[in-house]
Amino acid sequence: MENFVEPLTLRHAPPSAEIYNALRSAVGWPAIDPAITAPALADSRYAVTLMAGDQPVGCGRVIGDGIYYYIQDVIVIPDYQGRGCGAQIVDALMAWLQQNAPGRFIGLMAAAGKSRFYEKYGFEAHDADRPGMSRRA
Repeated sequence: MENFVEPLTLRHAPPSAEIYNALRSAVGWPAIDPAITAPALADSRYAVTLMAGDQPVGCGRVIGDGIYYYIQDVIVIPDYQGRGCGAQIVDALMAWLQQNAPGRFIGLMAAAGKSRFYEKYGFEAHDADRPGMSRRA
């Protein structure tokens, strides 16, 4: 973890498709075709990119149609995990949701072993026959 750089800054914008795929790769997720990724990122309702100096180290976004909203793609590269970076990203996403989508359905699909992190934000796991987690803004 000697690569940790401070201060961290939060950009209120999605990462580029290239950076998004690099972040995905860093956590072992497969890349997605940039021709698909770029417009999808641009269509996010809200997105943030966490920066350590000039290096992106994480991101997260909100997608939705005005009725339903989903927290999507919360990613923190391994060297920065366990240092509050995920909380900084989700705090920003939740603040946006509380201001822009009060009382609306908010869902997410937590990565394996990450459900407890989202429970701190009021999300509740669904029954086994209905995967995911949700809450109201």
